[in-house]
Amino acid sequence: MGKTVFMFPGQGAQYVGMGQDFYEQIPVCREMFELAGRAAGLDVAALCFEENEKINITEYTQIAMLAVEVAILKAVEERGIRPDITGGLSLGEYGALTASGVMSEEDVFRIVRKRGIYMQEAVPDGGAMAAVLGLDTAVIEKICEETAGTVSIANYNCPGQIVITGEAAAVQAASAKITEAGAKKCVPLKVSGPFHSAMLTGAGEKLAKELENVSIHDIRIPYIANVTADYVKDKEEVKPLLQRQVSHPVRWQQSVERMIADGADTFIEIGPGKTLSGFMRRINKDMKVYNVEKTEDLDKLSTQLGL
Repeated sequence: MGKTVFMFPGQGAQYVGMGQDFYEQIPVCREMFELAGRAAGLDVAALCFEENEKINITEYTQIAMLAVEVAILKAVEERGIRPDITGGLSLGEYGALTASGVMSEEDVFRIVRKRGIYMQEAVPDGGAMAAVLGLDTAVIEKICEETAGTVSIANYNCPGQIVITGEAAAVQAASAKITEAGAKKCVPLKVSGPFHSAMLTGAGEKLAKELENVSIHDIRIPYIANVTADYVKDKEEVKPLLQRQVSHPVRWQQSVERMIADGADTFIEIGPGKTLSGFMRRINKDMKVYNVEKTEDLDKLSTQLGL
């Protein structure tokens, strides 16, 4: 029998109302929202459920997304569904850390609140990101290397989809060259900064100081780190990898390929949207892929898994 992966999405999938049915119907989910609120010093439930502008601002988006992911994780676990491996894209790596037992829920909420603030504060004027569709990865990497200024790959999402990041002028220049090289599209992203670029090194350094106060537990369930696209074998590696993740590329496609090579054949996306499920279809369409975003998705998953 193949292995089961819990995978957690990153920033960009958020929307007002996410997780509300879990909050209203399942006590352990409500507890997670309340714990997130206390750890972050915010009314996280209101942030997620009531119309507001903050939900799309990085320092609030991150804690809101993670609260929903951890709440849904607890509901999934209550059904007796367990992963063999965990992984998450960018912010979603913190959902994976929680599922693997590496950090307590309280610590992970507190750290992600700080991470969101540090990344928001570090956003330099003139930073940008763009999604590149339909061009060979090696060509994109070469163009970024040859473009003046700071521009690099932020996300290796799936075959045919790469995200670049850096100084606005450099991203624009690289985008023009990428289009000339034959990309189907090069789309500027509506983001507040050049995430996963060297321009956020300072945010990673601040995060490292905050992580000094966090207890890292033994890794109960193997998880894959964004930076290496490989298993974290020693808990002493966790903090340095989380520091680097802020300013280094997210190797999501490579992470999924590593899990598949290790025998994974069932992938359960936990959290808002179906972004990672979409990537899975491009990475390997033969995998079994499920998504738990609503309570009815959980009922359906339980039935499909024969529980």
